[in-house]
Amino acid sequence: MKSNLLKTSSFLYLLASLLYAANSSAHHSFAAEFDADAQGELTGVVTQIRFSNPHVRYRVDVASADGNVESWELQAASVTSLRGQNWVRDSIKVGDVVNVAGQLGRNGAKKIFIRGIQTNDGRSFGRVAGGTTDTVTQEEAVTANSEGGYGFGEVGNEYPVDITGYWSNRYKFRVTVDDLEPKPVSFTAQGRAFYESVGKYDDPALRCLAYGLPRLFGNPYNMTIYDAGSHYLFLYVDHNSPRRIWMDGRSPDANMPSTSNGFSVGRWEGDELFIETTHLTSGWLDGSGYPMSGEGTRIEERYSVSDDRLTIDRVMTIHDPYYTTPLTRVRGSARSNNLDVTEQSACDPTGYFSDLNDADMLEQYLDPDEYLNP
Repeated sequence: MKSNLLKTSSFLYLLASLLYAANSSAHHSFAAEFDADAQGELTGVVTQIRFSNPHVRYRVDVASADGNVESWELQAASVTSLRGQNWVRDSIKVGDVVNVAGQLGRNGAKKIFIRGIQTNDGRSFGRVAGGTTDTVTQEEAVTANSEGGYGFGEVGNEYPVDITGYWSNRYKFRVTVDDLEPKPVSFTAQGRAFYESVGKYDDPALRCLAYGLPRLFGNPYNMTIYDAGSHYLFLYVDHNSPRRIWMDGRSPDANMPSTSNGFSVGRWEGDELFIETTHLTSGWLDGSGYPMSGEGTRIEERYSVSDDRLTIDRVMTIHDPYYTTPLTRVRGSARSNNLDVTEQSACDPTGYFSDLNDADMLEQYLDPDEYLNP
């Protein structure tokens, strides 16, 4: 690539998508901003970098066919995802000439979701480097072995299986956007009205709010499980989120507040861990905007541990008055060697407010009654 190259490559619109929606971001509705079937490529000079969660963003200046310079936004996955590819804050710098391939913004928006990026000195990240910007696969190979000693030991509890230790949730991963079964989702009248009233800017994840369950269950980031005696402590890298699963038979207090992760109680049924969660705040079930009532929501989870104790099949069933039938989400976890359990970088909502400002919607979403205190 020539360092003085500053031109737009021909955009390639494909009749059939080469990249499926399963490669889209797990944090919000990719489809609201980008067209999975419209592939594009451009070359430009990096002018601005925002390397923060929930999504890494770059600004590049691109010379159009008529010689004018256009400013494009490049959007990538989260810092946590990119870190797994050794794609860090200093990997791409202001002034670098980059060639980018990815999916184009909807309605002619000058933006691309990065699937591969290469600098003028030959460094590559994303698909062009042999991976994806999401650093996940449909079913990642298990890299652990049964002699690994992955559990954290006993604290006096005699559970059928020791599930303590580090777990990778990339195993059997699917993107948490429109992944719920059965399809089509069967709304109640109230649920449909709510669903049709929301837009992409209502997504709590974009505002850096802890979106908790059930979305946390579906994300691909690593977690650590501790046996704390009266409860399991699930510590997720995603949003550095702690979750307690009470195992001592307790019930919620009469004045128990609602939270993003709710109140969870668990019990072992043979080699299966059963968890029931209530007292959830209202929110979204996924990045598509499917609503969750919160007050009337009850979530059940079953964790089925394999015979070799190296993998877990996880099934979540969501009971909610916004839907006429329960909804399920299926995932997996695997013990893996050399897991990155570093806490996630802080989330920065600056890009979200910049988007609102560009859309002339900032005042609407800063209304203290409708936004700051939902």
